[in-house]
Amino acid sequence: MEKVHSTVRLPVTAAVLAGGRSMRMGVDKTMLPIDGEPLVTRVVESVGALCEHVVVVTNRPEALKDAALPEGVRILQDEVAYQGPLGGLATALESAEDDWVLAVAADMPWLRAEVVRLLWDARDGAQVVIPLTEKGSEPLLALYHRDCLPAARKVLESGRRRVVAILPSLKVVEVPVTELRSVDPELTSFVNVNTPDDLSDVRDGTAPLPRSEEGRDVRVSVIEVGTRRPRGMPSERAVTIDMNGTEIATVQATPDDLEEMAVGFLVAEGLLTDREAFLGTDVDAKRGLVYVRSNEAVPDDLVYRRRYITAGCGKGVTFASLGHTLGLEAVTSDEVVDSDALYDMMGQMSRQAVSYRDTGGMHACALGRDGRVLLVREDVGRHNAVDKVLGRAWIDRIPVEGAVLLTTGRISYEMAVKAAKARVPVVVSRTAVTDLAAEVAAAVGVTLVGYARGGKLVVYTRPDRVSLPEEDVS
Repeated sequence: MEKVHSTVRLPVTAAVLAGGRSMRMGVDKTMLPIDGEPLVTRVVESVGALCEHVVVVTNRPEALKDAALPEGVRILQDEVAYQGPLGGLATALESAEDDWVLAVAADMPWLRAEVVRLLWDARDGAQVVIPLTEKGSEPLLALYHRDCLPAARKVLESGRRRVVAILPSLKVVEVPVTELRSVDPELTSFVNVNTPDDLSDVRDGTAPLPRSEEGRDVRVSVIEVGTRRPRGMPSERAVTIDMNGTEIATVQATPDDLEEMAVGFLVAEGLLTDREAFLGTDVDAKRGLVYVRSNEAVPDDLVYRRRYITAGCGKGVTFASLGHTLGLEAVTSDEVVDSDALYDMMGQMSRQAVSYRDTGGMHACALGRDGRVLLVREDVGRHNAVDKVLGRAWIDRIPVEGAVLLTTGRISYEMAVKAAKARVPVVVSRTAVTDLAAEVAAAVGVTLVGYARGGKLVVYTRPDRVSLPEEDVS
């Protein structure tokens, strides 16, 4: 395909998608100043130098009255408010003056023209041209042909709002990261401003992590004096959990296994109860967003509740309070676990907890049965690690009744409630059990075991479920 000269504008309608709620920023980020002009204006000017036409798609046109957008830029309002990036894309495709639409998030301040032209040159035979970085596909800096509109509408009608949901039904060309780095070595075009820290980095001109010659992130290492052993650093990000279009909570978590964590969180909160009603999830790992879809409705009091950030450790996770225990059913399993089997499963979990060994700052959680560990997950937050294990089990329909939940972290009240809701009869930790956790566990019939290390363990509640070797009993 013939390339367009670098000084010629592309016959493309650039759609700057500015309809998000900026919940992680706390204020409308599109109007935050970068180098003396609003962020959205900076993005509009960047794409305006590349494309014949520019539109800004938003749910709040009035918010752009002071943006001083260039002449000729049209402002479009989403046909249906807060339908996510896909809703904004559908609005742009409907109103585009060209066959191709360049979708661009309104919070991408370092867009490079060379990346857009690279996508344009790769469009032959495609309906979608999408960049593919180490973090996955980048649907909010991609080209979409107007033929994508029916697919977008069909997905929206199904209740989904993620752009990637339309891709399976379309002809997609992926531009690999090696080609992207040939024109944007540090991939600065894909930097988003989601949080106050991101905003500070952009204003300071801070670039993303440096890269090695092989294209890997060059990360900080701490060398322990005397051992010379390199140790990595635990990874932690803000992750927002959305259910059926309602943002439920934001948790600080390790950005792995996010689907499992979100589902486990919602199961523990009682928002997901019917496995048959579960429709699936869409994960945007780069932006820290997990969209969970279910035919179960979100309670009205959560639809209008102000969202808050919760810690993976410390204050706990949830909307839970002592009132939770009033509605918990008793765990009546008569499962009996040999103490030696508990020790062995703790060892299995430890051997599979790779991140804990590498960083020393992670928690691990495992699900075991019949002396064998079935699942192991890790996170900076012990609650998150539990959610990941229970979420995976719920998604895969792995029975947890009669199983053992193992953790490296202390067993607090919230952990005991999570186990009780999941109907797990035995919870084991290598460290402490809090007094309130023991009170809750005793009330609902969960066995709590602490300090399972060094050849000993302490059974705090329902000791009848833990058997000892005969020589220890005599």
